[in-house]
Amino acid sequence: MVLLYNVGWESTPDYSLSDRDVDVLSVINDEDLTVFTFDGLKRRLGLHPETLSRILARLELEGLVRKEPDGYKVTPKITQLKHHEPRNDENNVPLLQTYLPSNMQIQNLIANLKGKWFGLLRWFGLSENNRGVTMKWITEDGGIQINANIEGSTLTIEAKFICQNNLNLALNASYQLMSHIGKLCSTSRLATHVGYFGDGNTFLMPA
Repeated sequence: MVLLYNVGWESTPDYSLSDRDVDVLSVINDEDLTVFTFDGLKRRLGLHPETLSRILARLELEGLVRKEPDGYKVTPKITQLKHHEPRNDENNVPLLQTYLPSNMQIQNLIANLKGKWFGLLRWFGLSENNRGVTMKWITEDGGIQINANIEGSTLTIEAKFICQNNLNLALNASYQLMSHIGKLCSTSRLATHVGYFGDGNTFLMPA
């Protein structure tokens, strides 16, 4: 067992977790997760299901996460332990950016995307802060993570390469996600869309 302050987490006498426990907490922190699924975290970490199950049971016992019908929710208690900010996203590769329709109900859009699988992508979890909401998916083999970040009316889809650097696969996955988003948007009056791929060249997408 290792104390949390030895691995970048603040410790109290009530907390002493294993290395693997801290590895899981570090991913939760780095991804700034609010909610997540067992399968998503398993793919993200590459852990055996029984190992992850035991870790989450310990974290739940400590009151750091709470199991719910659709996954796990991070409790406010976990924020009292960490003293470093989530990692920035400078290593994320932007794949697509677009404006959402001005009359789109963002919470309805999130509700229709949260927990869904799209082709190559499996639902991982969601983070939320004062800037916006980021929904996260991961490929079945855990090699690539795709994030859909909504800030105001702007949607940005990014890739994070975990253990494989396959841009074509990431693009295919992002198109599958964007195809579903487009279907959801088609139920409302569309606004003019603007998109770009990582080189910064901007182009108009048909409304």
